[in-house]
Amino acid sequence: MSRQRGFTWQGEDLLLTLRVQPRASRDEICGLLGESIKVRITAPPVDGQANDHLIRFLARQFGVARSQVTLISGISGRDKRIMIRSPKRLPSEVSV
Repeated sequence: MSRQRGFTWQGEDLLLTLRVQPRASRDEICGLLGESIKVRITAPPVDGQANDHLIRFLARQFGVARSQVTLISGISGRDKRIMIRSPKRLPSEVSV
């Protein structure tokens, strides 16, 4: 298991530690914030909208289907752990 700040490889899968900012002006991966990767999303944190939007956004960024992105922890908080199964590409903020 290879560990970097903000992410960990588990075989072919990528485990991300995120700090999410909802209601941002645009969707973006901002880079490292302490031991997490900061992500801004435009959706509000209401009725799971932000989590759904985050999963769709990350699926596009990593070139995978939404079903390959799993929210492991942090359903109701800003600090989240996400598993991405076999990402097809890596954004520069998550490159090794």
